[in-house]
Amino acid sequence: MKRVLAVLLGVLLMPESSGFAQPAKSGPAFYVVLNSLTKNCTVVDKTPRTDTPNITVASDTIYKTRAEAEAAIKSLRPCNP
Repeated sequence: MKRVLAVLLGVLLMPESSGFAQPAKSGPAFYVVLNSLTKNCTVVDKTPRTDTPNITVASDTIYKTRAEAEAAIKSLRPCNP
């Protein structure tokens, strides 16, 4: 029984050789958020928090570059009343 536990523990501690799927490393992510008080949209590089009262996500899209996100601000309806 000890041998089985040792082998299982060894497999779990070596994720490169284990059969478990590893999440893919992705590049940077940019989001467009809307400040509902000022009605201004901005680009952020961290996942927006949903518990902030006046900040909402203006689009469900995750952009790969800051330039893509800034270009999207011009066409998003909440950002251009």
